[in-house]
Amino acid sequence: MSVKHFHFSGICGTAMASVAVLLKKRGHKITGSDQNVYPPMSVFLKENDIEIQSPYHQDNLKPHPDFVVLGNVLSRGNPEVEYALEAHLHYISIAELLKNEFIRGNRSIVISGTHGKTSTTSLTAQVFDYCKRPTGFMIGGIPENFGTSSRDVEKGGYFIIEGDEYDTSLFDKRSKFFHYLPDLLVINNIEFDHADIFEDIEDIKKSFSLMLRQVPQNGLIVVNGDDSVALEVAKSGYSPYISFGLSEKCDAVISNVKAISGKLGMSFDLVYKKNKRSWEIPILGEFNVRNATVAILLAIHEGLPLDAVQEALLNYKNVKRRLQQLTTNPHVRVFDDFAHHPTAIQETINALRAAWPESRIHAVFEARSNTAVRNIHQKTLSSAFNHADTITISKLHRLETINPKERLDVKKIISELTDRGKIAQQLESLDDIIEYCIAQAQANDIFIVMSNGGFGGVQYRLAEALDNRW
Repeated sequence: MSVKHFHFSGICGTAMASVAVLLKKRGHKITGSDQNVYPPMSVFLKENDIEIQSPYHQDNLKPHPDFVVLGNVLSRGNPEVEYALEAHLHYISIAELLKNEFIRGNRSIVISGTHGKTSTTSLTAQVFDYCKRPTGFMIGGIPENFGTSSRDVEKGGYFIIEGDEYDTSLFDKRSKFFHYLPDLLVINNIEFDHADIFEDIEDIKKSFSLMLRQVPQNGLIVVNGDDSVALEVAKSGYSPYISFGLSEKCDAVISNVKAISGKLGMSFDLVYKKNKRSWEIPILGEFNVRNATVAILLAIHEGLPLDAVQEALLNYKNVKRRLQQLTTNPHVRVFDDFAHHPTAIQETINALRAAWPESRIHAVFEARSNTAVRNIHQKTLSSAFNHADTITISKLHRLETINPKERLDVKKIISELTDRGKIAQQLESLDDIIEYCIAQAQANDIFIVMSNGGFGGVQYRLAEALDNRW
């Protein structure tokens, strides 16, 4: 193998860091740059001896690398983008790099949908790996079973990857999943998101439908049958599909879903092809029951032994930032979660409420994503917090870059919540948020901190303060 030099511009993105580490383990030279450096990916890169150059600068591309991987967070005007164009460097997107270096020649399992991609990909990787199938993966987080967000695989094995519908790069506006050559495709759900690149739900459906043209006729689509939009899209494909969900109309029917008393876990029954079996998972929430069902159905299709699949699920450990408990004291819990869409926020809080019905739940939310900071979900966001007792919302991320007419009206959200008897407020200072939460904390309380970004480390600072207090 000839050693190549890959430079990753925007290396602290989850996918960028993951692939950078994979290529380094193959023996290639890796350099990278970013200006937004925060855990867990910054820690992950450091653990793998990859230095982060900051800020962006054209000198980071000297001497010229063989490939410049331009992250999709970059835009024209970025000094490394401009230099790559002027110097005619060989630039490439992360999605295209994944296709060429890791997916082609393997059996590709692609997990798509608005919500649940990271957890479902992690569960599936755990099941296939535990059942001793050659398994590589690229996951949008760090699953604790593996301690890494990416792993290589021998040719002909399974490569399991999140199928993100967000656009690929500044020079390729197709969704990333167009590059992933799916043999087995999962559609968890389809809702309107990414308002900065999609006009409406029809635009998103079109992207998913076009992607289905790449699934071979001997492939398989596993789709959430309770989601009418996802099911409609799956039916437009050229491959067989299996629907799953709570509806009796689904091919695989989930029932008897329960939080297991006294521990972080769920139990449920699944009927598929007239066979009924009970299952347990060591994670919370009905949404995680659905995610685990996907892994089970993929395992059944690929002939994995079901007893081993159940063992794999029982040995599953969560993904960092997916309902990840940060505190170690036995009195007050702080959870960190990636939720930023109203559906995900609601399901996350509902999972905690089902597990601890008597506890007070304090929700702390940062509107950060391109959709969350806009008024796209103005009418539905407040109801997502229905099962929280107190709600604290920070200032909008990049407030000054959003047209005032398009901004989420946080004051209106707060007003709606207080009208329903909730204790709700907006606090712009991170120190004020932490101080408020510490003052509120009582034994058996739960704090859930939600953001799709670093949130200034609020969750870690709060957890440390409460651990020290108790």
